[in-house]
Amino acid sequence: MKCGFEIHIQLKTKSKLFCSCPTNYQDADPNTNVCPVCLNQPGAKPSAPNEKAIESALKIALMLGCKINKGTIYFMRKHYDYPDLPSGYQRTSTPIGYDGELNGIRIREVHLEEDPGQYKPDLGVVDFNRSGIPLIEVVTEPDINSPEEAREFLKELMRVLEYSEDARGEGTMRADVNVSLEGGRRVEIKNINSIKGAYKALKFEIMRQKNLLERGMEVARETRAFLESQMITVPMRMKEEAEDYRYIPDPDLPPMKFDEKYIEKIKQSLPETPSMKVKRFVEQYKISKEDAHVLTSELALANAFEEVAKEINPKFAAQWMREELKRVLSYNNITFAESGITPKQLIELLKMIQNKEITVKAGKKIIEHLPFNKKSPKEIAKELGLLGVIEDEEKILKAVEKAIKDNPKAVNDYHNGKKAALNFLLGQVMKLTKGKVDPQRTMQILKSKVEESK
Repeated sequence: MKCGFEIHIQLKTKSKLFCSCPTNYQDADPNTNVCPVCLNQPGAKPSAPNEKAIESALKIALMLGCKINKGTIYFMRKHYDYPDLPSGYQRTSTPIGYDGELNGIRIREVHLEEDPGQYKPDLGVVDFNRSGIPLIEVVTEPDINSPEEAREFLKELMRVLEYSEDARGEGTMRADVNVSLEGGRRVEIKNINSIKGAYKALKFEIMRQKNLLERGMEVARETRAFLESQMITVPMRMKEEAEDYRYIPDPDLPPMKFDEKYIEKIKQSLPETPSMKVKRFVEQYKISKEDAHVLTSELALANAFEEVAKEINPKFAAQWMREELKRVLSYNNITFAESGITPKQLIELLKMIQNKEITVKAGKKIIEHLPFNKKSPKEIAKELGLLGVIEDEEKILKAVEKAIKDNPKAVNDYHNGKKAALNFLLGQVMKLTKGKVDPQRTMQILKSKVEESK
């Protein structure tokens, strides 16, 4: 398999690329964030390109390890007919950056272009609120050799874009995928809007092309659409060549050129990339590379870890944030930034565990209640009756004896070789003590008492 991407992500700007219309298209009524430029009305001329968008494109190109084009950069008219494109062409720049690399995948070019409108074929309507929003386009070489490699590349690209703080993230991603198998022709897949979608589209398309080649049939050079609801690709049209778009420089827009001082100024403002942060976390906090990679998967999570590590042992903090915090985020299908959890809450929770105010089991229960909750861990612990650790062996012994007495079948199962029955009994002790006993010490007492009862 050979695969390359053309990935489009919206940039975070307040106004569009060639006019002053706002970019909050999702919050506005259809066709209200528009002007004669967005709608390409007769006589309407575009303004000079949005400076913030140009700066963001340069910044992202540098973060992807690209060389910056120091020649003349033009905005080109890319001609094609589609209902969401009232002008009949889309404005896209010549490369701003080139020859970059990410995860071992070569970046061919980075462009800046305008977003078209939103066409809904099932309803036959178009909303032009999105038309003209600046996009970054990242074009890779065909260096990807499996759907899994494609998925990892896209995840890493999303991390870099998030760290730049200039792109809107996966929710605005639209990717075109070019894929071929040895002995077959290249097929372009459009309509991919997520990392999961790209993975599923590639899995299906590889199987489709493989089946055709095995039957001695040709793979047509065509453009196909990915139907996410069915997880299949379907034919759209025969594949266009670059010549089909009849590119010409836009006569209404001035050419651009970046001088060394401007490029150097952008370089000085570059944030730490995810890979640089992973390396620093390993060296500075002495945590494993795996822990560092998980903690840097989201910028807000990485920043929170650094705050927590100022007051909590970094290895202990990394363990809890990687395992328990990520478990809770994954279960709720939210990011750390969306959860509303603060470093202050995490510091308080981890101090309570370290000071033996609560057990580890109680800590795991409390962290499940932190998302979207402004209460402190101590307040949550009081509400759930989890404060305090039982260290009195007499009390632990009473709970163990009651669990043994109330569950004779589990005791018999253990004596008959079913060692897992001991875990069930430990769970009963935990219930009786509301999780306020140390599991390891309790297990020792429990095992001893169960074996005595034989």
